[in-house]
Amino acid sequence: MSRTEAPETPARRAAALLWRAARPEARHLWVGLIWLTLAAGLDALGPVLGKAFIDRYLLPRDPAVGAMAGLLIGALLAGWTASWVRYGQLARLAGVAMRSVQRIREAVYSHVLRLPMSFFDTAITGQLVSRVTNDTEAVKQLYVQVLFVMLDCLIMLASLLLTMAFLDWRLMLIVTTLIPAVLGIVYLYQRLSAPAVARTRELRSELNAQTAESIGGMAVLQATGAATHYGERYARINQAHYTSRQTELRANAWLLRPALDLLNVAMLAVVIAVFGLRESGGSLAPIEVGVLYAFVSYIGRVVEPLIQITMQFSQLQQAVISAARVNTLLDEAEAPRPAATGRVTAGAIEAREIEFAYTPGVPVLRGISLRIEPGEFIGIVGPTGSGKSSLLSLLLRFYRVTQGQLSIDGQAIAELDEDAFRDAVGLVPQEPFLLAASVRENIAMGRPLGDAQIHAAAKSAGAHGFIERLEQGYDTLLGEGGARLAVGEKQLIAIARALAGQPRILLLDEATSHIDSETERVVQQALAALRGRLTIVSIAHRLSTIREADRILVLSHGRITEQGPHEALMQIDGGLYRRLVELQQLANADGG
Repeated sequence: MSRTEAPETPARRAAALLWRAARPEARHLWVGLIWLTLAAGLDALGPVLGKAFIDRYLLPRDPAVGAMAGLLIGALLAGWTASWVRYGQLARLAGVAMRSVQRIREAVYSHVLRLPMSFFDTAITGQLVSRVTNDTEAVKQLYVQVLFVMLDCLIMLASLLLTMAFLDWRLMLIVTTLIPAVLGIVYLYQRLSAPAVARTRELRSELNAQTAESIGGMAVLQATGAATHYGERYARINQAHYTSRQTELRANAWLLRPALDLLNVAMLAVVIAVFGLRESGGSLAPIEVGVLYAFVSYIGRVVEPLIQITMQFSQLQQAVISAARVNTLLDEAEAPRPAATGRVTAGAIEAREIEFAYTPGVPVLRGISLRIEPGEFIGIVGPTGSGKSSLLSLLLRFYRVTQGQLSIDGQAIAELDEDAFRDAVGLVPQEPFLLAASVRENIAMGRPLGDAQIHAAAKSAGAHGFIERLEQGYDTLLGEGGARLAVGEKQLIAIARALAGQPRILLLDEATSHIDSETERVVQQALAALRGRLTIVSIAHRLSTIREADRILVLSHGRITEQGPHEALMQIDGGLYRRLVELQQLANADGG
């Protein structure tokens, strides 16, 4: 930023966000502003017509029935037209606001979908949900307050002041002394309430985050007896939110309506006093009674827009803070999408002395070198923290290697086209992710797959049989998180989803750790049927799943310490793999 460039404050960034979203609505904005101006002019016309009625007909006692009827009809037409114009501008500007916020919400959600996995390592789900929903909704209030209230009130204020200047410019100057006083009140209100507004938004986000976290882990909370502790913690945050909100409301109660109402009364007293002095023979020309009526009416109308503007500052501050938080999220760098054209063809994987660290200087993988041939079935085992999942994340291109080279089919993994790479690499996670949708939708996941492809994938995964037994087959709704299915059935759906794209490489992240022995047998049969057709890399906690693998890689402290088929590894005295197998067999025997 240059020295002469103004600093980018939250308000400026919020304005930039609003303008980007509303730019396609420029024509509607201009029409809405024109209608706002027309409505303000029509509203200002009422007291002028009242002034004419008093000075021309009421005080002179001139019974000009036709003329008075004309004034009355004119006033009614002006009021009726102003109402319809305000309806038109409200509908038009409301559409602008809703469509603009729709664009912002879609942009934020799409941006979150493209963020790198490293972002989600530290992100709190509840706060992210709050950004996408609550904060974007608060941005809508910024549109509404600026477009519907502040602009309306500012245009109304300008129209009233111009009309008052036309009637009596000296009295108009007296009335304008209201404006600096109001600005002073607004400034003081902002200084006192802005910290409380920011704190309130922050605490509300914490409440949302804890609520989402608690619902997600309800079984653990209740099983560990932690419900009371978390209830107390929630109450503390809620009390802090209440206190912060009270601070904001006290500033509102003292500085907005009461102070401005007092200014209104004071200004009425001054205008009436000036009228009295000029009527009593002062140096200035006396004021017509109709002008006094018009000014008394206008003072109330001048104060009301000022009150409305200041009453909106609390909402305006919250919306600016929300817009700043949305901007902060949008500023997060998206996952790099390489401009590459490489394709996965055979599914050969090669790693050359790769190292990887989530935190600089703290490597989790050290000097990993391996080659996996097309169609080979590789198992990966090791103690917790040995780097198994990190290696899988590198193969999924969620992270980049810190050092060394990782390639597929002789091409650096970064040189592969993103869409082609995702089509060619299937993932079966440890925790199956299912949508609250039908079986068909959960397998297709938005891809343009026909019934034949979906059915074939389900058959390859061993899921077709139980799906057909569901009451509506592939159209059966599974509920949130696949609540209607057993854990093993969920995992089979996840495997079918991975196979539906006809990948060349299939990655399984402890896909059998939570399923029963019978379902594990089905998974093993599915993997056996896939051998040779695609490259399979399976991280396994339950070692029986990868017993028949072509090779098993044993990781320890980020290094490959052993590799070979099951029988060969079992012959290594004191070997880590043999020890893991024996410990698991002992645990199974004790469990039996």
